[in-house]
This record gives sequence, C-alpha cells and structure tokens, in this order.
Amino acid sequence: MRKETMSPKDRWMAVLRRQSPDRVPMDYWGTDEATRALMAHLRCGTKREALEKLHVDFAVEVKPGYVGPPMPPLTDVFGCRFRWVEYGTGAYDECVHFPLAAFRSIGEIKAHYSWPNPDWWDYGSLGRQLRGLEMYPVQGGGSEPFLIYKNLRGQEQAFIDLIENPDIVHYCLDTLFDLAYENTRRIFERIPGKVTFSYVAEDMGGQTDLMISVRHIREFLLPGMKRIMDLAHQADAYVFHHNDGSCRRILPDMIEAGIDLLNPIQWRCPGMERAELKRDFGDRIVFHGAMDNQQTLPFGTIDEVRREVLDNLRIMGEGGGFILAPCHNIQPLTPPENVVAMYETGYENGWL
Repeated sequence: MRKETMSPKDRWMAVLRRQSPDRVPMDYWGTDEATRALMAHLRCGTKREALEKLHVDFAVEVKPGYVGPPMPPLTDVFGCRFRWVEYGTGAYDECVHFPLAAFRSIGEIKAHYSWPNPDWWDYGSLGRQLRGLEMYPVQGGGSEPFLIYKNLRGQEQAFIDLIENPDIVHYCLDTLFDLAYENTRRIFERIPGKVTFSYVAEDMGGQTDLMISVRHIREFLLPGMKRIMDLAHQADAYVFHHNDGSCRRILPDMIEAGIDLLNPIQWRCPGMERAELKRDFGDRIVFHGAMDNQQTLPFGTIDEVRREVLDNLRIMGEGGGFILAPCHNIQPLTPPENVVAMYETGYENGWL
C-alpha cells in the first residue's frame, strides 16, 4: 500500500484547485443511527475514530452558538414545531406547525411575525471548534432558504405560492437570504481564511425531473444564491452545491452562478448519468458523492459496492475533480460491511 503524503484538507484543496492529490479524497454522510452501527462494527468509541480508521477525509462544520430567546422543545428559531417520526430502523423530525401558513399577504406577515435576528448567534467559539482538527477541510456558512420556507408555509402551500403568491415568496426568501448572507459574512469575518467551502443548497430535483421549474428557480432562488456564492468566493472559499435527484436541466445556470462542487450525483436518476455529467461539466466543477444510497449501499452485495466504487473512480475520477462519498446520508438499514467495503475499495484503488 502506498504512503499518504497529504492531509485530508490538502487532498480536498488539490482537487478543488485542479491539481493532483496523492489519492482521491473520500467523504462521509450518514444518519446518527448508521454512524453508531458503523462505530460498533469497527469497535470504535467515537465517530472520528471510525472515519479515520477508514481513511475518510471528512469535513468539519463550524456553527455559531445560539444565544437568542429561549425556544420551546422541538421548535426551531423560525417558530416551526417538529415531532419525531419512527420508521423502524430510525427516526426523523417532521415539521407539524407552519408559522406562516395562515397569512395571505406580506402585510399580515409583517404585522404578526418576527424574523430571527443575526445577533441571536455568538460567533466567538468558531476558532475553538477547529482546535485539533486543523488537518481537515472546513465547512462554514451558506444557505438553503426554500427548505425553511416549506416549513414556514407548509410544503404544498410553498409550491403553490410560486404560482399564486409570488410576492410572498420573494419577501420571505429575500429575508431568509439576507439572514444567511449575514451569518456567512460573520463566519468569514471571525475566522478569516479558515473556511474551505460554504454549503449553498436547495433540493430542486426529484426522482425523475426538477420539482421547481427552471423559470421559477431563476426568479426566486438564483439571485439570492449567487449573492452567497459571490461572498464565499470573495473570502477565498469554494461553493459546495447540494441538489438532490434529477437536476441536470438547471446545472448550466448553477455553474454560471458560481458553484464549484456538485453533490450528491444520484446517477440512477434521468439526466444524471455519470459519463455524460463528466463529459459536459467535468472541466468546470468538482463532483462529490456518486455512491448510490437507494439501491447499492443499502441493498447491494459487498461485491456490488466494490464494483460501483471502481466505476466511480474510473468515470468520475478521470482527469481529477472527484470526491468519493455516498449520495446523501447513509441510512440505518445499510449494512456496515457495505460502508466499510466502499471506503476500503476507495482507499485501495484511488491512488493517483
């Protein structure tokens, strides 16, 4: 086995700068339940110990501490209330109270709803969060406002609003983008030069096509997203763009706006075929993910997992610009043996 000559951070930076790392970097996304199962399988006491044992080049996320008004249990800073939903092998929090659902105008929202204030967060601990982790890439700041908007209005109403209440959508998303922008700006200001990338996300793609029309993405989302992207680039950070499912039709717009990495590459979805994505966009963006989390990882054999890793290294890794990772969070029903097989195969065969 070859000897590593780079830290995880240096490995990421080489890929982002279109230089050659010692090997293809590997990242990890997983639910808490899946992570605990992996730790138990590897007999590791901490998540970090397990990931380092598998040579995973994970990113460290920095977040300011909340110091604003007290929030009731299972309620977020926007007043959205959640409940835990059990699904057999794990649980997730589902929004059940939508604070803006009853409002029919911007005037009503202004009269009866208060938005969070950026001063409700304390940024003083960001530097301390990185102590002992200096060798890893750092994620800080970013935005995902339509996800919040769906919790504020209710998912069905949020999509209806794009057609019937565009003024409400513009007002709310502009406010959410402003909050995200200020949060990101303060992170960059507090730890200058430390952030590797900002997470500028929005789930636009469904299983077979976009869930939001290109026209509406351009109208409601792209201007605010570009503001965050420009801010990240001004701070010498990169833009990590998460966009689930079949999002091919909007990728030229996202690349023009300024994304640097695309995640998660759900290659079984129409339009997301790996060879075509690499051919058409591989000279402009880095691909992150591509390990199928709907079939191969949870239900495939170890040999099928290994074959997919090798396919990804061959297709997505050709000429560089690839970080191997699962397509979104590894789910609790995924055998830990498959997770280990993914990273072992990536480590054994990813040397450049």
